[in-house]
Amino acid sequence: MSRFTLLLAGLLLAAPVVGSAPKPRAPEAPPVPLLWKVSDADSSLYLLGSFHLLAKSDYPLSQDVDRAFKDAESLVFEVAPDDLDDPGVTAKMLALASSDAGSSLARVTPPDLAPALASRLAAFGLPAERMAAFEPWFVDTMLVTVLGQRAGYAPKDGLDRVLMARAKAAGKPARGLETVDQQLATLDSTPLAEQVASLREFVEEGEGAEAKLAALHAAWRSADLTALETMTREEMRERTPVTYQRLNVDRNRAWVPQLERMLADGRDHDVLVVVGALHLLGDDGVVSLLRARGYRVERICSACTPPRR
Repeated sequence: MSRFTLLLAGLLLAAPVVGSAPKPRAPEAPPVPLLWKVSDADSSLYLLGSFHLLAKSDYPLSQDVDRAFKDAESLVFEVAPDDLDDPGVTAKMLALASSDAGSSLARVTPPDLAPALASRLAAFGLPAERMAAFEPWFVDTMLVTVLGQRAGYAPKDGLDRVLMARAKAAGKPARGLETVDQQLATLDSTPLAEQVASLREFVEEGEGAEAKLAALHAAWRSADLTALETMTREEMRERTPVTYQRLNVDRNRAWVPQLERMLADGRDHDVLVVVGALHLLGDDGVVSLLRARGYRVERICSACTPPRR
């Protein structure tokens, strides 16, 4: 998989597993939101597409998001804030990532890749000897976080984390669509061959990695659906199809019945649902799946010009 897909798919990137401080970035205009409203007869869900590592310069948010937050009586995230804030999350992640010696980086890295990978890891402050015991999915997650922080982004400034804090301050209940254990199991279940392919991609992209991250961030900020699909969904589906199925499609399908129950039980109780933007894109995304089930779905975007999807 392209590691940048993780920025739009969640999977614990909102957990600060690396402690280096991001460099400051210049202020920018509010991002154009990836925001939809899904309604039945008496209640609504707002679906907001997140980027899991952001900078303080990505705030304030659009007034569309502020209005959706104000209208919602509760919020839903991929993982509940209390679950994500559990001090044991990082320990769980480390334990699972090193639980199978046969799947460790030391055992599964092909000989032709090992020297270049070791060099690239060291350049990111992640020496290969320290990473050797971990499975490739964990190393990939670390690489995303380090790269993001070097470019000026941080997990604590991700849209999820910021809205979790805002919900707590406003006294609005917040819950999750899945648990930390489920997210970790999803990452751990991806095929080793596809995990290694992602690390090979990391080596081959070299110094172009930060430019790719900047392009993805720009596409998210401008709500460029075509660019986002090309850089994440389409690339991932082509290069790592099993990982795409497990990280995106299967989770979308598991979430839709939960969202339908929220609508059915709503009775004038509106909910703001914040998930990685990847999950809202394309014909297998949550937006399309709910539209196909007959719900009224509209894009909320004051800054957009038609056509809107």
